[in-house]
Amino acid sequence: MTELRDIPLTSIDGTETSLADFRDKVVLIVNVASRCGLSSQYEQLEQLQKTYGERGFAVLGFPSNQFLQELSTEDAIKEYCTMTWGVTFPMFEKVKLNGKAAHPLYAELKKTPDSAGKAGRVAWNFEKFLVTPNNEVQRFRPTTVPDDPAIVNAIEVALPA
Repeated sequence: MTELRDIPLTSIDGTETSLADFRDKVVLIVNVASRCGLSSQYEQLEQLQKTYGERGFAVLGFPSNQFLQELSTEDAIKEYCTMTWGVTFPMFEKVKLNGKAAHPLYAELKKTPDSAGKAGRVAWNFEKFLVTPNNEVQRFRPTTVPDDPAIVNAIEVALPA
């Protein structure tokens, strides 16, 4: 398996990075979209960031237009997220989730089965992958809201006391 933390990423501001920058953190990777009916999840994602950020947790937002619900430019996405939802967590450039052009991060994450044992394609916007510092991955489908007890419990178990 490709080492998740070594996959190159580009921040929404164009800075080259990787998950190695978050090696000691529990991260919740979420494919986001500004014009999706689920975009109110931004509020809950930001609350998770505020609640657990100081304990070694980070939400990482990956905009995608795979489902034709994202704004056209990174600047527009950044402005929307900041002005509408007060997003402070790291955001990245737009990525493809499914198909041959899927970003390498998502090519790896999609191998993880959800709670029903189903791996494969990202179903919709706001699918969530919780990655621990030792690269354990849990998958939560889009309709599982960020403050769902299953996600909160997984975060709390993975964080240091």
